[in-house]
Amino acid sequence: MKNLQQNLHKVLFGAALVLSCISLPQRSMACTSFIVSGRATKDGRPLIFKNRDTKATSNVMVMVQGERYKYVGITYYTDKRPRNIWGGHNEVGFAIINTAAYNLNGCSGDDSDHDGWMMMRALEVCRTLADFEHLLDTLPKPLRVNSNFGVLDAEGGCAYYETGNKGFVKFDANDPQEAPDGYLVRTNHGMTGCRDIDSGVERFSAISDFMAAAHSEGKLDCEYLMASAPRYLIHGLTKRNLYEDMPADENDVRLIHFADYIPRYLSSSAILIQGVAAGEAPSHTVSWTNIGWPCASVAVPLMIVDGVDLPAIVQRGEGDKSWLCSKSIEEKLKVFNQKRGNVRDYIDLSKLVNERGTGIVQRIIPLEREVFKHAKPALQKVRNDKDGAKALREYYQWVDEYVTSHYPKD
Repeated sequence: MKNLQQNLHKVLFGAALVLSCISLPQRSMACTSFIVSGRATKDGRPLIFKNRDTKATSNVMVMVQGERYKYVGITYYTDKRPRNIWGGHNEVGFAIINTAAYNLNGCSGDDSDHDGWMMMRALEVCRTLADFEHLLDTLPKPLRVNSNFGVLDAEGGCAYYETGNKGFVKFDANDPQEAPDGYLVRTNHGMTGCRDIDSGVERFSAISDFMAAAHSEGKLDCEYLMASAPRYLIHGLTKRNLYEDMPADENDVRLIHFADYIPRYLSSSAILIQGVAAGEAPSHTVSWTNIGWPCASVAVPLMIVDGVDLPAIVQRGEGDKSWLCSKSIEEKLKVFNQKRGNVRDYIDLSKLVNERGTGIVQRIIPLEREVFKHAKPALQKVRNDKDGAKALREYYQWVDEYVTSHYPKD
């Protein structure tokens, strides 16, 4: 009997260990995404979006000359080579994002360690969706990935690739049968995987609700989606809308449980990549990039133009960290301000949004609107090839000065 009890204890302990290994990656790498065909957007340009959640919250933007193509993308501040990219585009209009899927290699919840490398490799060698498919087909197996890759190209291609160790399944946003409204969403499970371990279902519901409303209201445009999706404060399961339950002001402390919303403690960036319409130059692709905690950071449009460097506030600066990312993390800690207990799941709502309008989201949005407003003429000059490099360089200089001088201060 004693041996039986010992063996039973070992089995139960092993089962608990397996379950914990399944749940940990689902919680720590919990991204939210959507892709939109050009047939559904106002300007005919396809879009791919990702709100990234990771423990590696201090990120920077880099511009790198890859093996074949130059690209711009998000990476962790210590990854100076870089070996991993977590969303970006290249000079020939190829762009890629991902969400960890967890269920594409069976029901074990197996995580992967090549997702970031795969995106880096794709950006430096791929021009089209067909190139990406060729890359996936020809790389040695297992691929060591378990991910939903969202991809667009300058030929109007826009698709998800549910990719596991052995291969991929494509979901085409241009196909009316697969995407009747011209868009698709993914969080942390694939539709072709082991559905018993679906993860991110609350955020899947939230981003589905958000996109359905945006579609019905005619708001599938770059500016609205980039400003709103990372700051969507309606819970996908309970439907609680925090904008309808705001404290009076920043001193009206109200602690609430804040789990499984699109923005989270571990949200580290948001990126919306805007492809090109028919007839536009592939180099006119734009990565609208919110580096840092998206509720407290500002989206900046980034292009690849010869002779133009990225804005200083999104690149490596003091201590190799991004100024904008670091500032947003400082603000995040004022929202997640509990010092004991499970602090990542509780916020002081008054510091995020309140009726007086002094929450960090409410102070950031006007700043971001100015960044968007001043971006439009600069981007148009690039697209019209009329002193585009000069206009973009001057705009980036303005962004650095304006954001650093107008960023919310206590």
